[in-house]
Amino acid sequence: GIFRGALDVRASDINDDMNIAAANAIADLVSPEELNKDYIIPRATDARVAVTVAKAVSDQAIKEDVIAHK
Repeated sequence: GIFRGALDVRASDINDDMNIAAANAIADLVSPEELNKDYIIPRATDARVAVTVAKAVSDQAIKEDVIAHK
Protein backbone atom coordinates (compact mmCIF):
# COMPACT_ATOMS: atom_id res chain seq x y z
CA GLY A 1 0.00 0.00 0.00
CA ILE A 2 2.81 2.44 0.77
CA PHE A 3 4.46 1.96 -2.60
CA ARG A 4 1.12 1.99 -4.46
CA GLY A 5 0.20 5.30 -2.84
CA ALA A 6 3.59 6.81 -3.64
CA LEU A 7 3.49 5.58 -7.23
CA ASP A 8 -0.07 6.81 -7.77
CA VAL A 9 0.98 10.41 -7.20
CA ARG A 10 4.53 10.02 -8.50
CA ALA A 11 5.99 10.90 -5.10
CA SER A 12 9.66 11.80 -5.16
CA ASP A 13 10.19 10.47 -1.63
CA ILE A 14 8.62 8.28 1.03
CA ASN A 15 9.07 10.15 4.28
CA ASP A 16 8.27 9.56 7.93
CA ASP A 17 4.96 11.41 7.75
CA MET A 18 3.81 9.19 4.90
CA ASN A 19 4.75 6.09 6.91
CA ILE A 20 2.90 7.48 9.95
CA ALA A 21 -0.15 8.15 7.75
CA ALA A 22 -0.01 4.51 6.65
CA ALA A 23 0.22 3.26 10.23
CA ASN A 24 -2.70 5.46 11.32
CA ALA A 25 -4.78 4.25 8.38
CA ILE A 26 -4.16 0.64 9.39
CA ALA A 27 -5.03 1.37 13.02
CA ASP A 28 -8.21 3.17 11.98
CA LEU A 29 -9.46 0.05 10.19
CA VAL A 30 -10.14 -1.55 13.58
CA SER A 31 -13.18 -0.04 15.23
CA PRO A 32 -13.32 0.42 19.01
CA GLU A 33 -15.95 -2.31 19.14
CA GLU A 34 -13.65 -4.78 17.35
CA LEU A 35 -10.55 -3.92 19.37
CA ASN A 36 -9.52 -6.63 21.82
CA LYS A 37 -6.38 -8.46 22.97
CA ASP A 38 -6.57 -10.79 19.96
CA TYR A 39 -7.44 -8.16 17.35
CA ILE A 40 -5.31 -5.03 17.41
CA ILE A 41 -4.58 -4.56 13.71
CA PRO A 42 -6.17 -6.16 10.66
CA ARG A 43 -4.43 -9.04 8.94
CA ALA A 44 -2.21 -8.18 5.98
CA THR A 45 -4.55 -10.25 3.83
CA ASP A 46 -7.49 -7.98 4.72
CA ALA A 47 -8.44 -6.48 1.35
CA ARG A 48 -9.07 -3.07 2.94
CA VAL A 49 -5.47 -2.63 4.09
CA ALA A 50 -3.66 -2.02 0.79
CA VAL A 51 -6.34 0.32 -0.57
CA THR A 52 -6.62 2.30 2.65
CA VAL A 53 -2.85 2.63 3.08
CA ALA A 54 -2.36 3.68 -0.56
CA LYS A 55 -4.95 6.44 -0.16
CA ALA A 56 -3.45 7.68 3.10
CA VAL A 57 0.07 7.73 1.66
CA SER A 58 -0.94 9.49 -1.56
CA ASP A 59 -2.96 12.07 0.38
CA GLN A 60 0.00 12.76 2.68
CA ALA A 61 2.38 13.05 -0.28
CA ILE A 62 0.12 15.62 -1.89
CA LYS A 63 -0.28 17.49 1.41
CA GLU A 64 3.49 17.69 1.83
CA ASP A 65 4.09 18.40 -1.86
CA VAL A 66 6.53 15.54 -2.37
CA ILE A 67 4.98 14.76 -5.73
CA ALA A 68 6.83 15.04 -9.01
CA HIS A 69 5.82 18.15 -10.93
CA LYS A 70 5.69 18.28 -14.71
